[in-house]
Amino acid sequence: MESMNGLARIRGAYTTLGKKEQRIADYILKQPERIIHHTINQVADDLDVAESTVFRFCQRVGFKGYQALKIALATDVVAPLQDIHEDISQEDTPLEIAEKIFTSNVKTLEATRQILDGASLDKSVALLLSARRIEFFGSGGSAVIALDAYHKFVRSGLFVTANLESHMQLMSASQLTTDDVAVLISHSGASKDTLDVAKVLNERGVLTIAITNYAKSPLSKLCDVALYTVSQETEFRSEALASRIAELSLIDALFTVVMMRRGEEGRESLQKMREAISLRRM
Repeated sequence: MESMNGLARIRGAYTTLGKKEQRIADYILKQPERIIHHTINQVADDLDVAESTVFRFCQRVGFKGYQALKIALATDVVAPLQDIHEDISQEDTPLEIAEKIFTSNVKTLEATRQILDGASLDKSVALLLSARRIEFFGSGGSAVIALDAYHKFVRSGLFVTANLESHMQLMSASQLTTDDVAVLISHSGASKDTLDVAKVLNERGVLTIAITNYAKSPLSKLCDVALYTVSQETEFRSEALASRIAELSLIDALFTVVMMRRGEEGRESLQKMREAISLRRM
């Protein structure tokens, strides 16, 4: 978590922050270079808040404390991301809207790439490779991402499953064991259906991986490993929609590493799948 991009993490967590925390976020986003040279008490004085409020803000956005946030912001200021985000307006042509959507997706991918944590990726891959069974869970729009993950990993030769209906998810979760791994996908990390599944999995002692946008979400607290995305909301497009491309990319990365680690077994499984699919081609 300490190596992640500070500005991207603050933007990603913004909608979950309280009013005082959003004031701190606005202050940092407008002038990150000042934070690098300010002490925590200077920031607190500027905003007329307690130092403890600033400290809690740092933890809410995924850092151990103020110093860790300053280090991340220093990296941002030295090598800032180009701000390519533009709001879509009613006056835009279809081509302009398409260009802005593509630009927003590029920014989401770049911001997510900057906060990737190598240790969390390594641990996720190790869990997937050692699992007797892997099951993907998601609700609403995240269910589509879970289904895509199943569609990829079924090619690996590993035992993978996915259910889209909430009652079936709970039933399936209740049958998993300590030898299995569950991957839970939720942009907000606060979907009741997904949290209910996570609680059942915890009761069963099942190892869990979360893919979510918020470091301090109920889901990330319930799971053994968390992989994070970063996305921003626009007037005509929710951040959940923008995050899908990052979630899909994380799953692509996990699948590719798993297949490389499986070596010849992975290649044989992929070849079997290709041969089976070829029967459907004319």
